[in-house]
Amino acid sequence: MKASLPHKQKGAAAIEFALVFIIFFGVFYAIISYSLPLLLMQSFNQSTAEAVRRSVALDPATPGYGAALIARAKTELTTQTAWIPPALNFNTATDATVTYVGGLLTVRISYPTNKIRAAIPFLNLPGIGQVPNLPATLTASASLQF
Repeated sequence: MKASLPHKQKGAAAIEFALVFIIFFGVFYAIISYSLPLLLMQSFNQSTAEAVRRSVALDPATPGYGAALIARAKTELTTQTAWIPPALNFNTATDATVTYVGGLLTVRISYPTNKIRAAIPFLNLPGIGQVPNLPATLTASASLQF
C-alpha cells in the first residue's frame, strides 16, 4: 500500500499573511497617528502652564501690569511652542489667547484638528471608523488668580 503524501496548501500562507497584515497595519497606524495629537496635547498643557508660571515673576508694581502680564505670557507661549513643525500650521496669534480679567490670568490654546490632516492622513476603516478619531479642537488652558 502506498503512503499518501500530505496535500500542499498553495496560497494558504499568503491568505493568512494578508489577514494578519491588515490587523497589524491597523494597530500600527493607530499607534503612529494617535501619538502626534497626544504629543501636541502634552506640549500645549506644558506651554500654557509654563506661560502662567513665568508671568508670576513680574513685579505687580510695574506700570501697565495687566498688559505686561499678557505680553510676557504670549512671549513664553511662543517660545514653548517653537518646536512645532510648520506643516502643522500652529500659530500662537490665532490658536492661543491670553487674558487678564479681574486678577485672573488665563492662557488657552485651542488648536483645530483639521490642521493635523496636513501632516498625517486620516483613514476610514470599516467597522472602526475614522483613525485617528479626534475632537474638533485640542484645547489646553492654565490660569492663575493674582
